[in-house]
Amino acid sequence: MIRLNKYIAHHSSYSRREADRAIQEGYVKVNGEVETNPATQVEEHGSDVWISGKKVAPKDKYTVIVYNKAKGELVTKKDPKGRKTIYDTLEKKYRHYIPVGRLDFASEGVLLLTDASRVATALMESDLQRTYKIKIKGEITQDMENAMLEGMELEDASAGAHSHSKITHMTFKPFIGYQIQKNTPNYSILKVAISEGKNRELRRFFAHFGAEVTDLKRLSFAEIELNNLPTGKSRFLTRSEYSALAKFLKEEKKAKEKEDATSK
Repeated sequence: MIRLNKYIAHHSSYSRREADRAIQEGYVKVNGEVETNPATQVEEHGSDVWISGKKVAPKDKYTVIVYNKAKGELVTKKDPKGRKTIYDTLEKKYRHYIPVGRLDFASEGVLLLTDASRVATALMESDLQRTYKIKIKGEITQDMENAMLEGMELEDASAGAHSHSKITHMTFKPFIGYQIQKNTPNYSILKVAISEGKNRELRRFFAHFGAEVTDLKRLSFAEIELNNLPTGKSRFLTRSEYSALAKFLKEEKKAKEKEDATSK
């Protein structure tokens, strides 16, 4: 089941706010009945949803694109403050595509988008490797390295977070790996690989040690890289990338079915 406003935002060009407004103003029908509550739960592959006389439905086939996000773009369909979003740069035909996770305003690099919410969810919730290049103020300390190797849990992880974030407690899994490329008292550069995509995870991690992240670029998501893709441009997955994704989705589906069967 999925919230009605989220269903519409995932499967149409409507933003979440636009979906809320359309629902509340009576433009949406679910299974033939007008529905005015954005929080109503619908079946993603079973409910009949129409908005302003047009059917909204998920597609069995899916497309995934790689976008090289620039700094200074928000990963959202619309910003109340009028700031630039990725959809201002992307071609209009990708307006309804769902971002796989987020890169914050000041971050750049690999961002995957798809027209299938099930694919987006599977990738976001996966422990697939995400690789980043990071520049921090100051030097990399032994305490930082220990935490990268062993993981850590913070009751207060608000340092490095967005000012409006309500998330405080955070558990950081051990990094898959890291490589120190430069380590000086003024600034340091390192390449890290992690298996999560939590809210400003890396900025919070290094802020805990008093180190501000000044540059953050995602180099890859799983095996998917930019492949010389210019900033602000997008590309389709290659055949081999699609094959690897299809294999991953098949394995995830099997694992979920097995989990569901054992829980009954």
